[in-house]
Amino acid sequence: MATSQVETVSTAADKAKLGLAIALVLAALAGFYLLTRQGALVQWATLLVGLAAAAGVFLFSEHGRQLIAFSRDAVREVKKVVWPTRKEAIQITAYVFAFVLVMALFLWLTDKTLEWVFYDLILGWRK
Repeated sequence: MATSQVETVSTAADKAKLGLAIALVLAALAGFYLLTRQGALVQWATLLVGLAAAAGVFLFSEHGRQLIAFSRDAVREVKKVVWPTRKEAIQITAYVFAFVLVMALFLWLTDKTLEWVFYDLILGWRK
């Protein structure tokens, strides 16, 4: 099912919501650091409440609604994925390990051959 992408222009209200969300994040951080004498519980409560309020304001903005729509589409697409069975996953992993082993052996042999050609045959350096 094809969905058409429509670009929306941010309104002043959306910009204000984003600004408020940013201000709430900054206020939550400032409250966390300014309330050190009140105890850790008050600090963390201030931080969590401020961040939750900022997230709520953000999610009601146009960007937040777009993020929610994107997340729903992503979940829908992930549900369409055909995941391999356990047996297939083990076989593919074994093929990868075997290929890596063969490739490592090939590169080691190539390195030793070139070392022998350059140092022993061409330059005449003996170890």
